[in-house]
Amino acid sequence: MIAEWKYQLGLIVPSWNTVMEYECWRMASQGISIHTSRIPHTEDSEEAFLHMVDTAPAAAEVLAHAKVNAICFGCTGGSFVKAGYDQEIIDGKALRYLKIESVAIASPYPEWLNDRLATFLEHSGFTVVSQRGLNVECPAFLPPENAYKVASDSNCEEADGILISCTNFRSLEVIEQLEKDLGKPVVTSNTASMWKLLQLAAVKEKVAGAGRLFT
Repeated sequence: MIAEWKYQLGLIVPSWNTVMEYECWRMASQGISIHTSRIPHTEDSEEAFLHMVDTAPAAAEVLAHAKVNAICFGCTGGSFVKAGYDQEIIDGKALRYLKIESVAIASPYPEWLNDRLATFLEHSGFTVVSQRGLNVECPAFLPPENAYKVASDSNCEEADGILISCTNFRSLEVIEQLEKDLGKPVVTSNTASMWKLLQLAAVKEKVAGAGRLFT
């Protein structure tokens, strides 16, 4: 029996990102296709992030030609590098959905970018109680065990939940084990993005293996 093709989801990803499409495809159920548009990005600097923000609307316009049901700008850094830029950050919505108020940050970022993320989250009403980064650019080559370790290192008693930030950082395979071991929800940039895309497209199916956000 051939599955019905029901939904088309759009992603705008930085040109060096090879993780977001892989993880989102793994979270997509039968009948959902994912279509991408790329924008130039080869370094993690404030100038590069802001250039992506300026470029994203044109990429979204081209992606809309595919008649996708919803579009996600798949660069977490571009969403928070300028505090107050985007009050509708998807990560924040997912954290609120899980009733997380105090958050521990885990990422592959350098310290300055983690600081920007912490500032953004504080500006958005969250309390950042811990942060850890790996100081790695283009972290797609890192296996998921790195996400497990940095999230575990960032965890502390005061944290209601863990945010693993960066769409180019593999973590999908370790989310459920982290939640089991730490006893608290874990949200990643890719799970939050897919969760919101499915909401916007009115997709009701559950996603296995992606943590409490999808239960």
